[in-house]
Amino acid sequence: MSAARSASTARPYHHGDLRRALIDAALSLVTEEQDWTFSLREVARRAGVSHNAPYSHFSEKQDLLIAVAATGFERLRDRMKAAIGRTKAADEALLACAKAYLQFGAENPALYRLMFGPALAASKGGRPAEAREAGATAKVVLAEIILRGARSGLFAVSPDDAKDEAKIVFSAWAAVHGMTMLSLDEFTGAELTIDDLLEGLERTVLKGLIPR
Repeated sequence: MSAARSASTARPYHHGDLRRALIDAALSLVTEEQDWTFSLREVARRAGVSHNAPYSHFSEKQDLLIAVAATGFERLRDRMKAAIGRTKAADEALLACAKAYLQFGAENPALYRLMFGPALAASKGGRPAEAREAGATAKVVLAEIILRGARSGLFAVSPDDAKDEAKIVFSAWAAVHGMTMLSLDEFTGAELTIDDLLEGLERTVLKGLIPR
């Protein structure tokens, strides 16, 4: 057991939301260890509960990891919404949203990989509903920006064509996600900052949305 894992303990759980306490404990371990190889016993120890307590909410560790990934998507959604604030211009909102997304991935590499990687899907026959639905709420933030730009005429997207909008939302999300993963895997090929990545996004994706 690492020194960080043994020395760092969360405030002992006494009463209230046990499920949330366990998720928070697991999130702390993912952040500190930058992986999710810990056991449910370690999560229980971090939460300050008995080693059997996690089983009252999670039948196995994989179920807890699914909840952790869902919480990650919720935090990503909140981060993007906060970055947008009251920004009205869709192009400015899109860049602010993308920056928040990139920063979230850079600051939470292991959690990001858990959220999007194959670890959860492999043993459940597909991406679990809880994580998939939480991911959809994050995607909505991006979709709302694209729709705003379409309705204002700023983006060359039909506001009345759901399929056209879905294609653009997916493409924009794929671009930001790809940048995030390639950056985490150190495939940028140069010392590129988040601002550099945003400039590339603006020149390729955002400019492509502007009517010609």
